[in-house]
Amino acid sequence: AVLFVCLLQYLSGFGNELASEDPRCPGSLPEGQNNPQVCPYGLYAEQLSGSAFTCPRPTNKRSWLYRIIPSVKHKPFTKASCGDLTENWNEVEPDPNQILSSAFLVSEDIPFLLSFVVPSSCYGCMGLHTVCGAGDAKSRNGIGIHVYTCNTSMVDSCFNNSDGDFLIVPQQGEILITTEFGKMMVEPNEICVIQQGMRFSVDVFGETRGYILEVYGAHFELPDLGPIGANGLANPRDFLCPVAWYEDRKVSTGYTVINKYQGKLFACQQDFSPFNVVAWHGNYTPYKYNLKNFMVINCVAFDHADPSIFTVLTAKSTRPGVAIADFVIFPPRWGVADHTFRPPYYHRNCMSEFMGLIKGHYEAKEEGFQPGGASLHSIMTPHGPDADCFEKNSTAELSPERVAEGTMAFMFESSFSMAVTKWGLQTCQKLDKSYYQCWEPLRSHFNPNWKPSTQ
Repeated sequence: AVLFVCLLQYLSGFGNELASEDPRCPGSLPEGQNNPQVCPYGLYAEQLSGSAFTCPRPTNKRSWLYRIIPSVKHKPFTKASCGDLTENWNEVEPDPNQILSSAFLVSEDIPFLLSFVVPSSCYGCMGLHTVCGAGDAKSRNGIGIHVYTCNTSMVDSCFNNSDGDFLIVPQQGEILITTEFGKMMVEPNEICVIQQGMRFSVDVFGETRGYILEVYGAHFELPDLGPIGANGLANPRDFLCPVAWYEDRKVSTGYTVINKYQGKLFACQQDFSPFNVVAWHGNYTPYKYNLKNFMVINCVAFDHADPSIFTVLTAKSTRPGVAIADFVIFPPRWGVADHTFRPPYYHRNCMSEFMGLIKGHYEAKEEGFQPGGASLHSIMTPHGPDADCFEKNSTAELSPERVAEGTMAFMFESSFSMAVTKWGLQTCQKLDKSYYQCWEPLRSHFNPNWKPSTQ
């Protein structure tokens, strides 16, 4: 079992062709064609398409799966309980104020059994909760931001998102994700992406918690580097995808496939494991990435660069330079800029900024912003360092220093104006209603008689 969990191959580049077969069935990948009259080992060929058939070759995404039973064999889908998973952005009135939440759920909040997602017929509760979002899965344009809290594994069930891609950011506890392509162990300070339509199951090993960014209508890709050149930020060779692994298992009591479709959940039954893919090839796979491998680009002279220099992955919109969503991190790095206020500057943005904290203390909010918590700064709502941070860094001696040591904060940035759900504002009861007060002590330093010093 350890072999299948840990053995991963390099994802040499987004869009490049990849292939894998379970070592137990050598030669299970057909040679020379995708869909032979009879596949090796008596397997079925099934294509999973992540783009339109006619997309240009650089953006065309599809993979061929060679499986024991095709996924078409299942009973009809029926409605299932959605719990706190929603796409209803009109539950509460719009609120442009800065929002800060402490850790969304902690151990005493977690029911006896809570898995990533469960069918309505199972005992337990669903661990997915929608915090905010915008847009519409039907029109294939929008995003959703969720948190998950789990303390039990999914059993004889899997999840399939027909609406979009999941970018999963574990914050507490490692998760073992079994997919049709193989297994991935994902730990805090790593991320993984499960793309639209891929079936997966989540095993946990105690109390776990994390964040999810869901995008409709686009896939995540590496940002363009422009003048940076060929190297920097997240390097393609550091992305990993699973090695093929299959289980040929009949489930007499029924295996449940849960399908998220147009923002609702549906469930169907089949009598076999969906993880029966013996071999696969293509460029449409799940993958993971360790954030410690991010090559930071930073200021080495003066001023504070825009946070876009910390972009790991982006989901582009149809407008050049505008993203449906960016995944941005703020990793440990050196601060060396001279004559500069080094923390983030005060700012009003035409993008929505949802920030989370995996570990440590965020440099511009060292108090009050907890790991497992989040903040939302809506479009054109001002935000920036609190009063203590401003005073400290306005008078600090600007010697080279380590910034964010032992910390990993991140941001989901979007061009959509996001609405917060009823669960996010009211049900979870974790909002800090005094958040605005961190800026109240800011005072005027204006001096009309100021003259530049002569040095």
